[in-house]
Amino acid sequence: MRAYLAWAFICVVWGTTYLAIRICLETVPPLYMGGLRYSISGVLMIAAMLLGGQRLPAVRAWPPLAILGLLMLGFGNGGVVWAEQTVASGLTAVLVAMSPFWMVGFDAVTPPRVPFSIRRMLGLVIGFAGIVLLVWPELHITGGRGFLIGVFASQIACAGWAVGSLYSRRRGHGEAKDESILATAAYQMLFGGLCLLAAGSAIGEASRVAFTTRTALALAYLIVFGAIGGFTAYAYALKHLPVATVSLYAYVNPLIAVILGTAILDEPLNPRLAIVASLVLVGIWLVKDNGHG
Repeated sequence: MRAYLAWAFICVVWGTTYLAIRICLETVPPLYMGGLRYSISGVLMIAAMLLGGQRLPAVRAWPPLAILGLLMLGFGNGGVVWAEQTVASGLTAVLVAMSPFWMVGFDAVTPPRVPFSIRRMLGLVIGFAGIVLLVWPELHITGGRGFLIGVFASQIACAGWAVGSLYSRRRGHGEAKDESILATAAYQMLFGGLCLLAAGSAIGEASRVAFTTRTALALAYLIVFGAIGGFTAYAYALKHLPVATVSLYAYVNPLIAVILGTAILDEPLNPRLAIVASLVLVGIWLVKDNGHG
């Protein structure tokens, strides 16, 4: 039950971070925004654990944690924020919703292999159809090199997140079985954040960093809820639930964002949203109740 509560938490919280990211990007460049978000989160969590006398991962565990940080946050988060510079937000949501396909695909070809099933694939397709229906009225595809780079970046993000998630899950059942979930999440965020800061510095983003009260509050929200809370919950869910089930957060996040818009911004609740919700929930049910789940 705790694993499903953790999954529900990331579905809701990561659905709310879209707004905070948009606000933060008003004055903070994309890679530096992600770098600050995760490196500060990692440092805060490590400091809290040291003060609490908790055991931290040994130095020999740092290289695999650095790889996880690079894959899941360096490529995963960095690719998404880079894509949103040239790809419409609605289309980006569709592209990022390809993550479950990448995760299930890698899960099927890497040991221990989890084979495809008609039920699982049907669930993924139905859920993806719901996301397409959600953003269809807002899709405005424009040609050009920038657009193609954005699409490529979004899929690099999906692939990096998928490989990192599978590696994290299998490592958690192997040599890292007894490692603290909080500690591993903290080190992954620290290493991933440092990778993003290094990449941002390499392309000259450091000189363009600025803060207003609005963007500082947005970054604080991303650090506390999106990173510390969300990533820790994701690591816990990934350790106790099937990869295909956990990956469905990518379908729920855009739906949560639209629901929040209806509740907070008085955006109209139309029949299309009800259909979308139904499709996403059916897709989740089919994947969750799969014989391998």
